[in-house]
Formats: sequence, C-alpha cells, structure tokens
Amino acid sequence: MILGMDTCGPVGTLALAQLDGDRICLRGEAEIAGKTYSAMLMPRIRELLDANGIGVHEITAIVVVNGPGSFTGVRVGLSAVKGLVEALGIPVIAVSRLAVLAQKGGAKFAALDAGRGEFYFGDYTDGQHEALLSVEEVRSACPEREIAICEDRVALALPEARVVGAPTATDALRFGLPKLLTQDFDDAVMLDGNYLRRADAEVKMGALKR
Repeated sequence: MILGMDTCGPVGTLALAQLDGDRICLRGEAEIAGKTYSAMLMPRIRELLDANGIGVHEITAIVVVNGPGSFTGVRVGLSAVKGLVEALGIPVIAVSRLAVLAQKGGAKFAALDAGRGEFYFGDYTDGQHEALLSVEEVRSACPEREIAICEDRVALALPEARVVGAPTATDALRFGLPKLLTQDFDDAVMLDGNYLRRADAEVKMGALKR
C-alpha cells in the first residue's frame, strides 16, 4: 500500500494506492485546506486510511512531493513523512512538483508561480533541470506553447502555455511509479525540500541556456 502526499500547493492532497503488477490502483484520495497543513495533515492521513480499512502499518512506501511551492507546506509535509518513515521503517521517494506537472501536461517543460514576478521552471528535455527564473528567462528557455502550467497568474504571463489541472498526490504516485517498481528509493535522512532558491537557480542556469 503506497501513500502519496503533496502539501506544496494552495490545496494539499493525499492519495492511497496499491501496486498491481506494474500499475497503480487508486484506493482513495483526500484534500487538505490551505494554511491548515500543520494541524490537519496527520488527521487527514488517518481519515483516509480509516475510510479504506487500512492500518498505518500496512503502508509499505511513501511518495512525497518535496517542492517547489509553499515553504511552510514543504516543511510540514517532509517533517510528517520523515516521522512516518522512521516509525514504520518504510522507504520514501521524493518527486518534484514541476516534473509531475510536466508529465501531467504531456510536456517537456513546466512553470509554477514563485511570487514577486518570478517562476519556478523545469526543463526535462535531457534529465531534470530546474531553476527560479523571470518571465523573460522562461520565454527564452523554450517555446511558450510547450510549457505546462496550472495557475491563473502564470497563464496571464504565459498566455500560449498549456493549461492543465494542478498536480495532485495521485499524479505524484503515477510519476513515481518507475522508481517504485525498481525500488529506487531516496535516503530519508538526507531528504530535503526542493525550494529552488536563487543560489540554486544561478548554479543551474547554465543547463537552461541554449
């Protein structure tokens, strides 16, 4: 039984699924209202498990979205995941919200609102390259119509981009499926938020220039 978690956006999501061969079979989903993650994340997980008759010790792995997005949401989500992983002795896979969005939109690029006129940008044409960019830098990085987006503010800045639904924990489970199948797990001790601060973006800019 696999638990998916995304607390990076304005609305948090949870997903419970099981592996059936090489497929993800969804058992249930739940939402967490924005700005309530600290108080409601663990109760929502319990409610989701109870609604599906699943005990917490039946969870065999967790797929968590570790950013970019809300700093508070990322921290709360990762703290909860680390506690569960340690208590249950189970593995974890961390995935990028940008990468999940790109896959959901059938695109090689994705952008999310980072505030202050900046955007979290992901380029997946050759591996995974992510950075914090201005709108001008995003436009110069790739054709606008090839970028997956999910937010109104980004759509205003990039009107030709592909608008899709916001990525969810269910989407994260689907994105993490290849790693689940190969047991390519992350080190829970070293697990950190994918914040894409400016220092990280400057280091990665070279990979985005063409």
